[in-house]
Amino acid sequence: MQTFDAMLALFLLANLLVALARVMRGPSAADRMLAALLFGTVGVAVLLLLAQVQALPALNDVALVFALLAAITGVAFVRRAWRDPRSGNSGDPDDAA
Repeated sequence: MQTFDAMLALFLLANLLVALARVMRGPSAADRMLAALLFGTVGVAVLLLLAQVQALPALNDVALVFALLAAITGVAFVRRAWRDPRSGNSGDPDDAA
């Protein structure tokens, strides 16, 4: 099982390197945001892997908090960046008045 955990950790590290390359190359803010969300996802996976290997169930709770923060960050980015081209507004109900 330790060999599998080591291989999984190397795979996650490779994912982080690809995300870092995407952040450096990314021509748009959306590309950079997707890479940041990938960082969050890999961070959650690493925490869950550590929780399993070290038998620390508290790391599961930390991973859950990180996953929630990543979801909130993604929604906040979309809400701020998305514009409705038909109406000319940002889609914010507060702007409707």
